[in-house]
Amino acid sequence: MNDHYYTETPASAHDERWIKLAALGNDLHFITDAGVFSRDGLDRGTEILLNALPPLNGRVLDLGCGWGAVGVALGKAYPELDIVMTDVNTRGAELARRNLDLNGVKAKVVQGDGYAAVEGTFDAIITNPPIRAGKALIYGLFDDARPRLNPGGALYIVIRKQQGAPSALKHLQETWPTAEMIDREAGYWVLRAKL
Repeated sequence: MNDHYYTETPASAHDERWIKLAALGNDLHFITDAGVFSRDGLDRGTEILLNALPPLNGRVLDLGCGWGAVGVALGKAYPELDIVMTDVNTRGAELARRNLDLNGVKAKVVQGDGYAAVEGTFDAIITNPPIRAGKALIYGLFDDARPRLNPGGALYIVIRKQQGAPSALKHLQETWPTAEMIDREAGYWVLRAKL
């Protein structure tokens, strides 16, 4: 079976790389590896998602954190946030821990499937979901976010239009009190579902 970035324990040989990127006004450094999503740098969807986020406060969950781009960038830009990062991929979770240290950012990283290893509730949940895992899985992640949010909390998602953004928005509008597209760029839609 081939590894996917949502494989729990990648079998691919390690091939670590150092990358540098600018995000939310900071220059950041990361270690990436084979068997994780977007190992060559910040993917366009995640970049658009980060730039579309409103100012955040309180407790934030980086769901499907991979090597840590979102959590590290947010923690560097907003050090007062209480950030939790989670990924099913053990290699991704370990890289996220290393990249937090590398950039002097404080956050908690837990390894687990979806919300399985995550405790408590959040003011924001942010995700670039694993589209290739299928609609049933990603819609489950969206639906399971509701009880994980504090009153007034929001789920932020980025999806390419051609990979199902319109149907994802429709699903959110049918299952959440409010859901809307807050940004659109280069074929990506940033969606916000709010309690």
